[in-house]
Amino acid sequence: MNTDVQPALFANARRWLALLAWVGLCLSVGVVIGLFFKPGSWYDALEKPAFNPPAWLFAPVWTVLYVAMGVAAWRVWRLSKSLERTQALRQFGVQLILNAAWSPIFFGAQSLAGGLAVIVLMVFAIAATIQRFHTLDKPAAWLLAPYLAWVSFATLLNVTLLALNGKF
Repeated sequence: MNTDVQPALFANARRWLALLAWVGLCLSVGVVIGLFFKPGSWYDALEKPAFNPPAWLFAPVWTVLYVAMGVAAWRVWRLSKSLERTQALRQFGVQLILNAAWSPIFFGAQSLAGGLAVIVLMVFAIAATIQRFHTLDKPAAWLLAPYLAWVSFATLLNVTLLALNGKF
């Protein structure tokens, strides 16, 4: 093999492995949450609004969102190292940690109010991530737009659950 081609092949393989790692990280958050924090009978017993999505919808929606999140983070990660890139990826980490925290608080602790506190912080963290990504890579920012929309909808659902179940 031509030795001039080897560095290019290595760089290309590294890029694809990094993409898989970012997507895998995001999907792993969803898988772990899904394995350990299921809605269960507590959630089933809550009074729900008419716009509550059917249970089967959550897994496919979150799968698509986690893949998009991973691709977005990868697009920013592959840019030249800079303070802005580092800050954007740290902000991405903050929103991902809040994402991972919501289910244990909402479903695990069965806390509608605690879930609301976390999800409101998550909305702001996602918006901040989009803002930081936008300055570096506009497609990466747009990849997070459906995620922000879904979490905003989930925030409305969380508020409505609190109201319907006498927790306000």
